[in-house]
Amino acid sequence: MTLSKNQRLAARIRARQFFVAPGVFDMISARICDTMGFAALYMTGYGTVASHLGVADAGLASFRDMVERAAAIAGGTATPLIADADTGYGGPLNVRQTVRGYEAAGVSAMHIEDQVDPKKCGHTPGTRVVPVADMVTKIKVALDARRDDDFLIIARTDARAGLGLDEACRRGEAYIKAGCDVLFVEALRTVEEMEIVARRFDHPLMANISNGGVTPVTPAATLSGIGYAFAIYPGVAFNAAAEAIRRASAALLRDGDSLKLYVPLMPLDDMHRLMGFPEVWDFEAKWSGATPPGGHD
Repeated sequence: MTLSKNQRLAARIRARQFFVAPGVFDMISARICDTMGFAALYMTGYGTVASHLGVADAGLASFRDMVERAAAIAGGTATPLIADADTGYGGPLNVRQTVRGYEAAGVSAMHIEDQVDPKKCGHTPGTRVVPVADMVTKIKVALDARRDDDFLIIARTDARAGLGLDEACRRGEAYIKAGCDVLFVEALRTVEEMEIVARRFDHPLMANISNGGVTPVTPAATLSGIGYAFAIYPGVAFNAAAEAIRRASAALLRDGDSLKLYVPLMPLDDMHRLMGFPEVWDFEAKWSGATPPGGHD
């Protein structure tokens, strides 16, 4: 029997078979990472908001903005997708809509956080959190709203930044008791803090590793040994893409041509294959009698 995306991801997380998930933010990044054999992809809120709206990850994107992006990525890839769902985009009723929307979009797991609205990126200053009871209600609503028990609800706490590690752990206990499938304690400062969290909770844990963020970039073997179920790397792709675009564009401006670029380009044939042009050409050849590029049948 072939397992669904949800079943594959849920089984791996429940078994604590450690994996890393690359951040994807548009269909090019999603298609590239989908071909590489990752156990899951991660739809980064920061990168998706930046690429779609060109604004900061500061509560400016709507549920509709994000669920439409999630549907495109999940529908265009075969790898299970974990998605950022911010605070659930409002109160309990909004959380119910968010869960149903993300699940219908083909997402396999989503995380909601205990920040106040409007939320902020967890690795930027000024994050504030709601009362524990409010977040517990959101978690319970999310669990009740899902149609598939293998659609995982990840509870994120941002309490570490403003209230300290003890409060973050206290919230983690409450969120696990409420039934979350995975706990995500955001913005831990050291490997030692990650070890404290892992010792405290016998529960699947998610780590967020962001180059330049407050959590140290930690080897996968260390994270696995500590006891984390998986780690997301939300910024690797979009930061790499942004720097490559900046360097290539600077060379174009400087030289007036693309003969001496600072970065390699994906070969055009590879880009054609990535975007599915061979299938388009085959379709056109079948229905119009045209000969596909390269003369193949």
